Amino acid sequence: MQRWVLAVGAILLAVALFLGVRGQRSAVSLASLAARAVPLEVALTNKRPTMIEFYADWCQTCQQMAKDLQSLESEYGEQMNFVLLNVDNPRWIPELLQYEVDGVPRFIFLDREQHLVGDAVGLQPRTVMDANVIALVQHQPLPFVRAGHSSPVNPGFNPKPTVEPLTHGTPVS
Repeated sequence: MQRWVLAVGAILLAVALFLGVRGQRSAVSLASLAARAVPLEVALTNKRPTMIEFYADWCQTCQQMAKDLQSLESEYGEQMNFVLLNVDNPRWIPELLQYEVDGVPRFIFLDREQHLVGDAVGLQPRTVMDANVIALVQHQPLPFVRAGHSSPVNPGFNPKPTVEPLTHGTPVS
């Protein structure tokens, strides 16, 4: 009897572990969102408002917001473009420079004529993203722009001034 209880317990534990691991895999991934996203070239020519998200796979905030982004895309994807650009892909360097991306996630909002109408950086509550997307679709001013905290793309190198012999003690930067 005791062996039977142990066997049933082991089976139940195995099933629970299997379902737990399987449930973790069903989480929204940035790669799957990017694969389904509208290509930038299409978004810039199809006369629909556009939200570009600059993201990184290593960015925890980007991963945290992935489920909300998927939900927004499901709800508003017929009315506007959702574009995802990975900052670690050198292909997007011109866009990184154009939109002055210095942290992720960075959201760029473009109207139907592809004019910049707003941006946001860092973790954005779902209510803020909803309000911005609705305003974009309705051709209204975005209520929330330039807010949030981000992960730096490249913290940069800011060397301390050094004193060189030929500068006679004057710091050189």
